[in-house]
Amino acid sequence: MSATENKQRQPFAVAAGVSMRDLLASCAAAEAVSTPPRPPDPGTVVEPPAEHPRAA
Repeated sequence: MSATENKQRQPFAVAAGVSMRDLLASCAAAEAVSTPPRPPDPGTVVEPPAEHPRAA
């Protein structure tokens, strides 16, 4: 098998022009956008302030 034949048979796809840093950043951004927010902890729920009568 010659060197040119070996280069033509790559078993995986190569993403040319994308740095590992950009790839990892895009994965982190996709995860952040697709993950729903956590429900608040029961002990940290803040009650809304009581309503005051409106001025006339």
